[in-house]
Amino acid sequence: MLKGIYYSLTLRLLLLIITTVGLTYCCLNSLWGFCIPVALCWAMSLLMVRTLYKRNAQKIAFMFDAIDNSDYAFKYATRGHSSNDKLVSESLNRITQILFQAKADAIQKEKYYELILNWVNTGILVIDDKGNIYQTNNEALRLLGLTVFTHVRQLGRIDKGLEETISSVLPGEKHQVSFTNERGTVHLSVRVSEMSLKEKHVRIIALNDINSELDEKEIDSWIRLTRVLTHEIMNSVTPITSLSETLLSIHEDVNEDIRNGLEVISSTGKSLIAFVESYRKFTHIPTPQPTLFYVSKFADRMVQLARHHNSYPNITIHTDVQPSDLIVYADENLITQVVLNLLKNAMQAIGNEQPDGYIELKAYTNQEEAILIEVSNNGPLIPPEEAEHIFIPFFTTKEGGSGIGLSISRQIMRLSGGSIALISSPATKRTTFVLTFP
Repeated sequence: MLKGIYYSLTLRLLLLIITTVGLTYCCLNSLWGFCIPVALCWAMSLLMVRTLYKRNAQKIAFMFDAIDNSDYAFKYATRGHSSNDKLVSESLNRITQILFQAKADAIQKEKYYELILNWVNTGILVIDDKGNIYQTNNEALRLLGLTVFTHVRQLGRIDKGLEETISSVLPGEKHQVSFTNERGTVHLSVRVSEMSLKEKHVRIIALNDINSELDEKEIDSWIRLTRVLTHEIMNSVTPITSLSETLLSIHEDVNEDIRNGLEVISSTGKSLIAFVESYRKFTHIPTPQPTLFYVSKFADRMVQLARHHNSYPNITIHTDVQPSDLIVYADENLITQVVLNLLKNAMQAIGNEQPDGYIELKAYTNQEEAILIEVSNNGPLIPPEEAEHIFIPFFTTKEGGSGIGLSISRQIMRLSGGSIALISSPATKRTTFVLTFP
């Protein structure tokens, strides 16, 4: 109670007013004997008011220092003080709580926007004028093949042209840049805008994978073309085949040459219909029904199926799944078609004559937590001029091949939300197909 009275601002101001009036009265009436004690009381009252003011100022300064250091745990005591001092402490505590809540909301919104940023399919880089990276998202790191990105100079290790483009591109400009990494050749479109961030000029660079956009359009074009061709061919060939069989059944005693001709027309028509039906598979892939399945058991089954279809005693097939309990979420039946086709192709590429034939079926997760399944072989490397067209429908270098195996594989991976890529490495003398499941 006494402490509360002592810290009362009202009491201190009242004492200052009383002593000021008393000192003025003594001076005006020449009561010099009373002037000195009254003046001392006035000075003491003024000091008490100043001390209280300084104490409250120190409270405010301490509060802002604590907030500046992100310390919101402190709280001013409100009991045992005067009503005025209690009001000041409660007000400062309330300000601290409001600022704490505002910062917590800002952090939550920042995490929310960061989460959204990491789910978009566009790579985002925020770069200052010195080349320092303020912010990136997961897609940008994936496209550039980096795990940590702090300065533009790091791009020089990947490709000098990429570093120069990112460093020099100006706001409003649009560029395209290509470089090669472990995923193959990457084509990026680069767009730039600018803004001020914390009083610093920064550029916001958007990166998009042109490969995926081109692949989507190319596959859609091939599907439309194949559907038109198969429709027209079937409409033309089916009546001819049916008519030739009808004529053969009606005119059993027809001239032998005519009969042979009709039989040739019928058999050729049936072969052509079967041929067209194989291409229909490219445009009528069923919608994937994804489930979780263990890659290790899947890999063992793929090796058994591949050996059943093709017997190559000179070829060793090795599986490597890390970790052993790796699980993928996809349509197992459709992925079976893809992997089995890649294993068959690898066996056919090696052939019977190469004594040390080797195929590896490998599965693992990368730093972006995507699941990768690789099928590699040590057979003859695919020439670059053929590698450019290997996923195009109807393109084949094998005698009697249809040219739709790899194009169907790419279509299945596309529908599954993944991708397939070819890596031909002269250094290791291996050809590798990589299936990526995000």
